[in-house]
Amino acid sequence: MDKNLIQRTLSGIIYIAIIILCTTPFGAQLINNISPDLAKQQYLYYGLITLLLTVGTWECIKIMKFGNGYEKWIVFPIVAIIYYIFSKRYFQHGFYFDFRLPDILAIALVGIAAITLFKFASELYFDSGKLIFTVIYVALPFCFALGLPKYSSYEQTFSLEVIFLFILIWSSDTFAYIAGRLFGKHKMAPKISPKKTWEGYIGGVVLTLILSYFVEKYQPQLRGNWMVVGFLVALFAPLGDLVESQLKRTFGVKDSGNIIPGHGGVLDRLDSFLICAPVVYLYFIIEKFI
Repeated sequence: MDKNLIQRTLSGIIYIAIIILCTTPFGAQLINNISPDLAKQQYLYYGLITLLLTVGTWECIKIMKFGNGYEKWIVFPIVAIIYYIFSKRYFQHGFYFDFRLPDILAIALVGIAAITLFKFASELYFDSGKLIFTVIYVALPFCFALGLPKYSSYEQTFSLEVIFLFILIWSSDTFAYIAGRLFGKHKMAPKISPKKTWEGYIGGVVLTLILSYFVEKYQPQLRGNWMVVGFLVALFAPLGDLVESQLKRTFGVKDSGNIIPGHGGVLDRLDSFLICAPVVYLYFIIEKFI
């Protein structure tokens, strides 16, 4: 058997296992079975997001090839300040999904960053542009991801919005790949991602919607309507992949990193999540007022 396939399979299994343990109550239960009252699920999830944010920020700095100016050295301090603000909201249960103008503007900035990458990439050749893009593209999505789950220390509960978001993203990628291999003829973005086809995209949307129907049916405790979430994921997950592919193409980089052997870096694995997390957060805001 191909050694690269073995490596890719093992690292993929470990990656999925870590995601499951940190986004569901199973992680704390497993640890506490070994040593009672050692772990709380909200801390495992917070640790996961903190790790992904830190590595993802470092990968983005490397991809964009900052110069020797001051901008490179203030990326992490700015990211840390923003993350601290959202961390306070996380631990103080401050995500009420009310219409807060700063949240709406921050989510809009993620979209503007993506548009800038595709339409005004020359702006990102300046270190100031690289600084702003890194903060918006990496930090804000992970910050909003902190607001997706609900937890109660008193009742020892931790909701499952994040793991099902991951499942829908994985299903969208998988179904789009399979449909593309079977029926793909029309390239979606041949210069950015040559393997993506419109047939694969449509297949990913349809099959992800089917899966989201069962999520909605059998997980009624989740926030929002998961048929809508599934549609948003199927719509925006491929965009997340294209954004990261365009980022690497713009700066002549093959992979964002090698922290996950055979799969690349954090940004390679979480490109869809970076777009879907703020989109789903925005939907939860809108859903509250419907």
